[in-house]
Amino acid sequence: MLAFGKFQTTAQKRYVIRTMAFMIPYVLVNMGAIFGAFDDIRTPVAAWALALVVSAPVVGQIWATLALMAESDEFVRALVARQFIVASGVAMALFSVWGFGESYAHAPHMPGWLIYPLFWAVFGVVSPFIRSTR
Repeated sequence: MLAFGKFQTTAQKRYVIRTMAFMIPYVLVNMGAIFGAFDDIRTPVAAWALALVVSAPVVGQIWATLALMAESDEFVRALVARQFIVASGVAMALFSVWGFGESYAHAPHMPGWLIYPLFWAVFGVVSPFIRSTR
């Protein structure tokens, strides 16, 4: 659906630009965290500020996807919406199963932010199978 090159619609071009605008800072902040740039944060205010900084691109990426839906023709809008809904449901179901596994079967804890990459992984898996709006 998001082919690169001359067959890209204006909405798809904007989506790619928005995605890059949100994901580059996301990667940079997380790379900084991996390499210890934020290890000295001691105050709760600073820690929450960092959490908000890391979360902002995630919120922006979700907005970029919703904007793609809003700016696309009705077929692409319906197709992406269907893929988004199915991926959301599967990701929430998987995460809920794991959460109950933590509660009752002593499964290792998984941080809540993993729902975001899980959602996009599921989106990538289900999208090739959802090729119509019916």
